[in-house]
Amino acid sequence: MACTTILVGKKASYDGSTLIARNDDGFFDEKKLIVVPPEKQPKTYKSKIAGLEIRLPENPLRYTATPSVNPTHGIWAANGINEANVAMTATETLTSNPLVLGADPYVRAERKKNGQIKTPGGIGEEDLVVLVLPYIRSAREGVLRLGALLEQYGTYEPNGIAFSDENEIWWLETIGGHHYIARRVKDEEYVIMPNQFGIDRFDLDDAFGAQKEHLCSADLKEFIAENHLDLNLNGVFNPRLIFGSHSDADHVYNTPRAWFMARYFNPRTYRWDGENADFTPESDDIPWSLVPEHKITVEEVKYILSSYYQGTPYNPYSKVASKPGVYRPIGISRTGVMEILQIRPYVAEAIKGVEWLSFGSNPFNGSVPLYANVPSFPKYFSGTTLDIDTAASFFWASRMIGVLADANYGACIQHIERYQATLFNKGHEILNRYDACFAKEGDLKQLEKANEEVAKMAKEESLKTLRNVTMEASKAMKCGYSRADN
Repeated sequence: MACTTILVGKKASYDGSTLIARNDDGFFDEKKLIVVPPEKQPKTYKSKIAGLEIRLPENPLRYTATPSVNPTHGIWAANGINEANVAMTATETLTSNPLVLGADPYVRAERKKNGQIKTPGGIGEEDLVVLVLPYIRSAREGVLRLGALLEQYGTYEPNGIAFSDENEIWWLETIGGHHYIARRVKDEEYVIMPNQFGIDRFDLDDAFGAQKEHLCSADLKEFIAENHLDLNLNGVFNPRLIFGSHSDADHVYNTPRAWFMARYFNPRTYRWDGENADFTPESDDIPWSLVPEHKITVEEVKYILSSYYQGTPYNPYSKVASKPGVYRPIGISRTGVMEILQIRPYVAEAIKGVEWLSFGSNPFNGSVPLYANVPSFPKYFSGTTLDIDTAASFFWASRMIGVLADANYGACIQHIERYQATLFNKGHEILNRYDACFAKEGDLKQLEKANEEVAKMAKEESLKTLRNVTMEASKAMKCGYSRADN
């Protein structure tokens, strides 16, 4: 599934939080935000795509998830925070190459002529949150549990997965069917991931020694050597060169997104434009991680994951852009959900986890904060159905706002910008007020009350914006005519 991910270390964020966020870019998937209590977590999990059955550990933790409303193809839980304040987002679809896949093929289900599964396949994006998040108490534990599952069952696709707690962020990338590497994100850095194998530096000595910041499959050295995978020269170990792709498609689909994200957060660190640019939209060596030129806010994470090459020749909405639509935008039409998972170190344990929720196409939607440590979420966020109901569902209100505003960009963008700013402004105000209330009273029921207030606010602002963009779209209808009837 094509997505875009950004990870922000605690010293790179505005308030010392760890931030992990991802656009879940399915095919216009209907999504909802739910809480899965321990008693609702299955004892045995069976995937829809691969037909694999896995017995799960006892005593799962409560966790949040943003599953697909239509269960036909599986749960696709996407991301969430568990009651130990560990966050997970899964997954960023990656790329690979024939040398890797020839050496360790994907574990795909074998099917009979009637379509039924004859031999189960491995694990994949459909499954990972359910298999891992309820059973981990740190980001590192997330890597270790998922790594063990990959080695045991294999995977049928290439994926990147992020884990975070209040102290650390870890990023895991699969290699072929059964292998992986993982790196701890440095506290002062941010990471950009646009559907490519990303890690460009890796310390094998640490991975096979102290394992402070690097983890990998137990046989990775032998796997590389026996299959002649090491393409590096001069003793430099670049995993992206070994395990990633080197295709023309990357230059229109993947690398331009990395270019725009890094260009935004590090405009003066490198030259990004012109004949003497250090990196262009089609560079294969854009760094996986960088120290930003200023601390990164939640609003900026939302902006960058909503972006479409504003201020460049590639903006598809610009009337003066010379190359509109050449590159795949970050904020794309088919996004189902985007969550910024924030683990805050400066508040009580019960309120550390906050999920900034957005549904639908990011250029036109808004983001609202919700406390994760609750038994359930308001129905406005959790009650999405397959029937379009903009009054009852944040998902459908967001989707319809995007559909109308996209087709009438010039007339609607001012309404969208006001809407997005209002949700952030009021969201922060509600969060700050209830943080103070909880610090004083310590009542967990206040968190549910806060989320309900956020839901009420989001509904009011979304419906107001929907009315505004509907009016602008109405004025632009082709069957309009200048002569009045009276």
